[in-house]
This record gives sequence, structure tokens and C-alpha cells, in this order.
Amino acid sequence: MNSVITHLRNAPRLPAPLALPLSIIPTRFNSEVLARILNHLFEPDLADGELDFLEGKQMLITVADARLSYRLTLRNGRIAAVRGEQADDLSIEGSLYDFLLLATRREDTDTLFFNRRLKLGGDTELGLYVKNFLDAMDIEARMGAVLKLLNGATSLIGRFA
Repeated sequence: MNSVITHLRNAPRLPAPLALPLSIIPTRFNSEVLARILNHLFEPDLADGELDFLEGKQMLITVADARLSYRLTLRNGRIAAVRGEQADDLSIEGSLYDFLLLATRREDTDTLFFNRRLKLGGDTELGLYVKNFLDAMDIEARMGAVLKLLNGATSLIGRFA
């Protein structure tokens, strides 16, 4: 069996005692915080209309092992939190480790989705737009020191395997 596939199937999970405090935080609050971070991170892309495909669409991001959920949309050219009163147009679910692999580019997005480490639901075309947007982004130039922090977190969680 391919060693990458074996590695992904045995991916580490956040220990339950660490997830418990995170699960207490309301989704609306989590979503507001993530929206602010993403608005800063994607500021040039938002100004250029690169994320307009999300206008009026509701996206649910679930970090299963951390018991965290985020509901986001694009409203007036800005990423915004939503309450979830309407059906989600797109859902993406995975473990914290899988999302860190995605964010740090330690693992290819196609591999994470193909091996169902990150599960996509709802509007597949919208999911493809999101995936292609993330693939095209120059992560090193955008994230700098934060990328080092995320790489450290990925390595730390990787030890739980």
C-alpha cells in the first residue's frame, strides 16, 4: 500500500481532553474570529474579487476531533460569520491534523480529499472553487511567521499518532 495513504489513514487525532474546552465555545463566536483572520489573510484576494464565488453561499467547516464548527459566507466583499439558519451550500469536515496539513501544504489538497481525510459535502462545484483558490495561494508569502507556528503545531499533533 502507498505509504502516503497508510500515513493518512493513521492520522493523529486531537486527544479528547484537549477538545472538551474547545467544544464549549459557541459556533457563532468561532466563526466571527475565523472570519476576521481570513479577511486579513485574504485581503488582496477579496479586493480583487477572487472570492466572489462565495457571495451569498453558506459554508460549514467542521474540525471533528476538536469539536469546532465554523459557518462562513461572503457578504459585501468580506468574509462574515453566519448563524446557520439556512442550509449549508458547502461543508468541509476533517480532523485538526488534516486541516493543519492543508494549511501548511505538508499534504496535497487532492490527496487529502481523494483519501477522504477531508470530506466535502453539498455543492461540489463550489468546493472545487474553494480548493482551487487555496491551491493557487502563495502560502509562504502570506503567512510568514504564522506558517512556522502552524508547522510546529502540525509536528506536535503528529506525535499523537
